[in-house]
Formats: sequence, structure tokens, C-alpha cells
Amino acid sequence: MNTYRVAQVPAPNGMFEIVEREVPRPGPRHVRIAVEACGVCRSDAMFVSAGMPGTPFPLVTGHETAGRIDELGDGAEEMGWQVGDRVTVGWFGGSCRHCVPCRRGDFIVCDNLKIPGYAYDGGFAEAIVAPVDALARIPDVLSAADAGPMACAGVTVYNGLRRSSARPDDMVAVQGIGGLGHLAVRFAAAMGYETVAIARGADKADLAKQLGAHHYVDSTAGPVAEALQALGGAKVVLATAGNSAAIAETVDGLGPRGELVVIGATPAPMPISPFQLILKGRLVRGHPSGTAQDVQDTMTFAARHGIRPMTEVLPLSEANTAFQKMMDGSARFRMVLTPG
Repeated sequence: MNTYRVAQVPAPNGMFEIVEREVPRPGPRHVRIAVEACGVCRSDAMFVSAGMPGTPFPLVTGHETAGRIDELGDGAEEMGWQVGDRVTVGWFGGSCRHCVPCRRGDFIVCDNLKIPGYAYDGGFAEAIVAPVDALARIPDVLSAADAGPMACAGVTVYNGLRRSSARPDDMVAVQGIGGLGHLAVRFAAAMGYETVAIARGADKADLAKQLGAHHYVDSTAGPVAEALQALGGAKVVLATAGNSAAIAETVDGLGPRGELVVIGATPAPMPISPFQLILKGRLVRGHPSGTAQDVQDTMTFAARHGIRPMTEVLPLSEANTAFQKMMDGSARFRMVLTPG
């Protein structure tokens, strides 16, 4: 093919439009991927609204891409990649390898992180060109529609849990059971934690149990912290819902030396007092996504434990519908676009 389709936003806060472009060729240590699926992440809204300085327009966003390599740039084969390999490209779309974090091997906090849909065209398209250090291999048992969300939502919760201070049988509470949280509950249960799901409304209790939670806390029924303390106090709270007030309400539910791990993004400040942290030795930290190897680890673990995202799949031509469902919260729980 000489051309391929993309869903692009022509200007900040614009609507997606389907246009044809000339098929891109991969440069050195890059590959071209025939996109089979791309998840729609809430972080895409940050780029669509030009919330990141220097966001390029027209914009092709999308950082939960899954597909097959269909062309290799110079040097890609020597680095172990072949045409036909099934791969994902997530929030980690490559690193500069020369900043201080990169020189220390901490690539996910690279000063010049190459986020797809910002540093280069993302996966709301029939093809994407990406650097080889962004590629993660997809296990055979995962479909493209399942693998795409694992490259951002999945790896973020998986890494947030495995790099926390919790150990098997410790109590871990997941605040929110939406796009991130429904995967977090599944991963937490599979990792051997005593898992608590926190959400709004008694009607979500059955879903929480289906996902593997041992306990459910309805945040509208009373103080969340008291409910967590009644269960013995959480070693870790993984905050997945981007609501600063709701996140802060969990802090007093942490046990001594407990840890609040924040992955639900929001610009609003969290109302937490120093006394809440100091007296019990509590820790609050933010957690970014994960490198390509982390994504591969996530997918391997998910494949072994039967963990899949709950998705609704729409064709690329319905990018506006998928994006709106993600924005208004009506998606259950991840929207995924496919080229068809």
C-alpha cells in the first residue's frame, strides 16, 4: 500500500478526522508496525487539549498500540527484531539514553521521554513507526485488543504493585475500579495480596468480587479510612482514580509504615497533612508507567494468570465515539480502536 489511514485531530480540542497519508518508512533502529489495535487512554486527552507544551498538530495520538512489524529499519534486525513479530508500544515510546536518568538506567523517567502521540505519531492509525527500544513482545495467547491496554494501563498498575512495599498476604487496597482499577484488582489478587476494592456505590460490590477482591468498600457508605482500619489497615493503597479528595481520604486507612502509591493523574492538589504521614511513618509517592521490558513482564504475568482487560472495541472510523466514551466514563472499561 502507498497510503494509510490515521485518525487525527487538526487543532487543539478538535474532533478526530480520518485522513490518508503516505506510508512512513522506518529509519535506523526503528520499525514500522501494522497496527491491529490501539487502546484509548485518558491521558490522550492531555494531548488532544494541548495540555503538554509543544504538542504537534495535526495530532495522531495513541500510546497503547499492538500490531505486527512489517518493515525493519537499518540495525533493527541486529537487535533481534523480525518482520512479523507481534509487539506493543506503550507510554514508554523510547528514551534519549543520554540524560542523567537514562545514564543511571532509569529510562521511564527519561528527561526526553518519547511518548507516542507526542514525540511521534501514535497508534490511532493503520501503521506506526517506533524505535526498537519501545517494543515489547506479545505472548501468543494475548490478542492485540488485550495487549494494547497492557502497554500503559496494565504496566502502570502491575509495576505500581510489584514495586510497592507490599508482600504476599499483605493488605492492598485499590482505590477506584475503572480503566486502571479493574486491572489493578486482578493483578493484586493474582500476586497474593489480601485485596480490597474501593469504589462508589453498593452496586459495584459484585464486580469487585468477580475481579478477585476479598473485600469491598463503598466510599459513599462512610469514611473509607475507617473501613480500611476495620479490616486491619492497608499496607498499600494503589490510587487509580484521578480524584485528589478521594485519594486523600484513604491515607488514614494505611497501617503503620503504610504506603500510598498514586497513579491516577489529576492536576488538583491532595489535601494531606504532614501529621497524617509523620505519626505513622507513612509514605506517599507517585508512580509512572514502565519500560518496554516492564510491559513485556506485565503481559507475561497476565498471560500466565488469565488476566485480561475488559474492553469495548470500535473501528478507527469511530475514534470520536471511543474518545468521548473514555472521557465521560461510560466505557467499561477500556476503549480499543482497530483498523477495520
